[in-house]
Amino acid sequence: MSRSQSCFGYPLSIFFIVVNEFCERFSYYGMRAILVLYFRNFIGWDDNLSTAVYHTFVAVCYLTPILGALIADSWLGKFKTIIWLSIVYTIGQGVISVSSINDLTDHDHDGTPNSLPVHVTLSMIGLLLIALGTGGIKPCVSAFGGDQFEEGQEKQRNRFFSIFYLAINAGSLLSTIITPILRVQQCGIHSQQACYPLAFGVPAALMAVSLIVFVIGSGMYKKFQPQGNIMGKVAKCIGFAIKNRFRHRSKEFPKRKHWLDWAKEKYDERLISQIKMVTKVMFLYIPLPMFWALFDQQGSRWTLQATTMTGKIGAVEIQPDQMQTVNAILIVIMVPIFDAVIYPLIAKCGFNFTSLKRMTVGMLLASLAFVVAAIVQVEIDKTLPVFPEANHVQVKVLNIGNVNMTVSFPGETVTVDQMSSTPGFLTFNEGELTSINISSVGSVVTAVAPNFGPGHRHTLLVWAPSNSRVVMDGLNKKPEKGENGIRFVNTLNEAINITIGEKVYENITSHNASEYQFFTSGVKHFTMSSVEFSQTCPLDFQTSNLEFGSAYTYIIQRQDNGCPGIKEIEDIPPNTVNMALQIPQYFLLTCGEVVFSVTGLEFSYSQAPSNMKSVLQAGWLLTVAFGNIIVLIVAGAGQFSKQWAEYVLFAALLLVVSVIFAIMARFYTYVNPAEIEAQFDEEEKKKNLGKSDPSSTTTSVSQTKM
Repeated sequence: MSRSQSCFGYPLSIFFIVVNEFCERFSYYGMRAILVLYFRNFIGWDDNLSTAVYHTFVAVCYLTPILGALIADSWLGKFKTIIWLSIVYTIGQGVISVSSINDLTDHDHDGTPNSLPVHVTLSMIGLLLIALGTGGIKPCVSAFGGDQFEEGQEKQRNRFFSIFYLAINAGSLLSTIITPILRVQQCGIHSQQACYPLAFGVPAALMAVSLIVFVIGSGMYKKFQPQGNIMGKVAKCIGFAIKNRFRHRSKEFPKRKHWLDWAKEKYDERLISQIKMVTKVMFLYIPLPMFWALFDQQGSRWTLQATTMTGKIGAVEIQPDQMQTVNAILIVIMVPIFDAVIYPLIAKCGFNFTSLKRMTVGMLLASLAFVVAAIVQVEIDKTLPVFPEANHVQVKVLNIGNVNMTVSFPGETVTVDQMSSTPGFLTFNEGELTSINISSVGSVVTAVAPNFGPGHRHTLLVWAPSNSRVVMDGLNKKPEKGENGIRFVNTLNEAINITIGEKVYENITSHNASEYQFFTSGVKHFTMSSVEFSQTCPLDFQTSNLEFGSAYTYIIQRQDNGCPGIKEIEDIPPNTVNMALQIPQYFLLTCGEVVFSVTGLEFSYSQAPSNMKSVLQAGWLLTVAFGNIIVLIVAGAGQFSKQWAEYVLFAALLLVVSVIFAIMARFYTYVNPAEIEAQFDEEEKKKNLGKSDPSSTTTSVSQTKM
């Protein structure tokens, strides 16, 4: 063990630990902020699978602390455990960054990976290494920081944990702002794509910096050798008590006050008493995973909810995955407010606001946050277009001719002006559209029998009663990521090509429509090319200002001067519900986190024996893991048609669990582990004195005789 140097009354070594934690949290939360969108948009998984894999990863991250605690306590010690698992962590961040490089398998340079399983495999390997690294060092870093303080530095140690917590939230805040900005940049060798390699690469670099900073401080740390595996002793003692109780289950053996007392034949009373304190707290942990099941959905379901909203807040434009920063900002604000204002006010009112009562209130606030999320979702659903069910067909008529057209469907007739469309989509049952009649002024009625695919939207292009074409739109939901779909309809006699940035619409044939391609918000400039255009014609055009989640058709038509012109038709309106409406649910959830999570850590520490604080720390982290498993079970089993219903279900489940927890807390008796351990110390001293008295007396007598 090396002697630590001091600065302003604090060990100099803790500054390296705080910087290490800031960089590590930046790395973890930066990667996690874009993970769901990476699964959905790059790998191509749907919302449910993306959410399932995300929560599986988070669950594993909170299961591996047990492994880290075992390695540190019984083998390597905290310092070496942090070093080696940080190396594993850094490699994992690098691997997932490489997995997001589109050009890695894009051999034909068409912008799409040719071997998606390679990217999936690499990303899973990377996430596994990250989970092992971040989870393994989680129970070690804060405890290693606490080890740096001397006796009598309790005040400095408490302030260190406050600074440590602030470093966690500062890293989380900055990373969840920066990495989404990096994600929306365009990069690539052969084709320009969303820049996931850069968005994952920066967190990987910060993890490398974290490791380097920690190693630089090596000579200043106080390093304790591992003192044996206390978690193993706890498990063996509990196992022996259960086995011994089973052996003596007959009525002829007298009952004992506590089931752990059946371990007295093999283990001393101090250890048994310590385990009793731990198991009492562990019992209270049983309902806690439900809170984390709701809390961690801000990185999955709430992010996906934000993609159906508009991020335009005044002059600022927010990306969906940046909304998670609201939690980190509010944490930094609300923690001092609760400690300096709210808790003292409650105490002045004479209310005994104990730790377990605070945790109950935190669970109720999280439940209320999901009620608010459900209300927001209902408002979003009101603005969403009605898309066809599996047995329905939707049709929009687009007249690209020079005269008005009348189209008669079964039970409905519409008249469409030239170069315009029906106001929306008409919905019909499958098999209902057996025949459609098309006519114009002065022409005969023409009957056509187009083929419509059920469960899809279609555009019926008409330019004469006898000339029509059915185009399947390919958009059965809002554009993902809040992007905007753009397609073109060519009314000219020759094929045309159109270029928007790095994306090209090739060979749009006469009287036909292109497929949609998707773009971020803002005005987009595009260029046309065709043998039909004169060299003197202007060929550069621009779209209207694109917002979030819209889709447009641009009709390319010939003007009177022979040059091309455009006309915009709105297919899907942009998102109108503002992301600012998510702030109340984030506020409630953050307040719940402050009174639940921070208080829970303090409660666990205060109720744990001195040599078993790591045991309860691992148990606390396990509740987070099980919370994410609950999300997997509910989301997988529910398959809700309406997202608001899932939010209401989670809110109801947490409400029930919070009532159960409040009842359990009512019967909990607070203990002072230090006093109990002091009693055992006193008893041991008395026993030792009793053993030494006879020899002491004999020595005195012999000296008198001499």
